[in-house]
Amino acid sequence: MEAIQFKNRKYCIDITVVDKDEKIILLVEVKTHQKLESAVSQLKSYLRVMETEIPFAMLANLEEIQIFKVRNDNDMQLKISLKTVDILKYYDDKFADKKIYGLYLITLLEAWLRDLAYHWKSEIPPGSEELAKIGLLEKIEGGDTYSQNE
Repeated sequence: MEAIQFKNRKYCIDITVVDKDEKIILLVEVKTHQKLESAVSQLKSYLRVMETEIPFAMLANLEEIQIFKVRNDNDMQLKISLKTVDILKYYDDKFADKKIYGLYLITLLEAWLRDLAYHWKSEIPPGSEELAKIGLLEKIEGGDTYSQNE
């Protein structure tokens, strides 16, 4: 599988997460400068054009990681909000002290998601407890990620 490509080039999902059966379980939209509230409509646009149901969506910026339960293309319920620095400092201990650009933020988020999937860095990656409570962790475990970086 590869990153999702849409016919309309204005749609470009940053990270796609699949479960162990290669079923899409999470779409991730990353913004470095934009407020997350303004990115919600963009994420809803992606979900509208998808031909399959996707149970979770994530919006992330330098301050916050928000994870939504998706009921349909227009109904996303915020389930958890995590501080980006608290999650990603584990993958770059200087995260809080340096300028982070878009592609690097995507890379760090993907490292975290892959750690959740197959524990390449730790037995209990940061945020595991929160993701388990909403049912996302069990879907991610054994899965994989795909991004526009690849």
